[in-house]
Amino acid sequence: MITERIRLDETNILLKTDLINHKLSNFILRQRMELINYTRDNKEFLISFEPVNAEDAPFIAKVMVKAGKIAEVGPMAAVAGTISELSMNFLIKNGAKYAIVENGGDIAIKTNKDVVMGLYAGTSSLSGQIGFKIKYGKTPMGICTSSGTVGHSISLGRADSVTVFADHASIADALATSIANEAKGDLEQDAVQNCLARAEDFKPYFRGVMIVVGESAGTVGKIPKLIKTDKKVVLGDLFDIY
Repeated sequence: MITERIRLDETNILLKTDLINHKLSNFILRQRMELINYTRDNKEFLISFEPVNAEDAPFIAKVMVKAGKIAEVGPMAAVAGTISELSMNFLIKNGAKYAIVENGGDIAIKTNKDVVMGLYAGTSSLSGQIGFKIKYGKTPMGICTSSGTVGHSISLGRADSVTVFADHASIADALATSIANEAKGDLEQDAVQNCLARAEDFKPYFRGVMIVVGESAGTVGKIPKLIKTDKKVVLGDLFDIY
């Protein structure tokens, strides 16, 4: 088993896998270049907050467009999760039995044993105190988090974390953004309820969602089992993998 950090400009991958000679960096670089070349002639793809179409687009762009349409957001809302998902699929295709690809808090996971993902939710008291037990039989899975208080991604709400569990990381990423955008209201409870109401619109597309705003939290669907943990989370990453 290896743990490796792969940084390629905005892409910041934390990788855990049993595949030693994986050549994942080259694969990610190709995906990034295809996307960059496409967006040079398709500026709307890069800046739109609404779903767009993508004709004659590379595969990575088509995956992002599909996720954006499902979540009713622009395709770039799914970029980190899509890179995680495609990277995980690449590793599995090349023989990996264990692959966790975390890209700025957006995770694609396929394992042959249970693992725990610790929650990082900014200054909330829940941050670093609970984790999700991910059963290997439930993977592959996408686990993506959007936050209005942590990280550099654009969010129109004030959630400390909106974590979405779905079959695909690309869709989980876009849904997390869409749901987190609704974290509005003077009271923390109101922001959570607004997010939960928004999540109800997307129930066919996720397994479960957990929302944290300050000291208030809520869930919809079926999230993995919550456990208490004293593991420290890495500042800047929405999840700590251990």
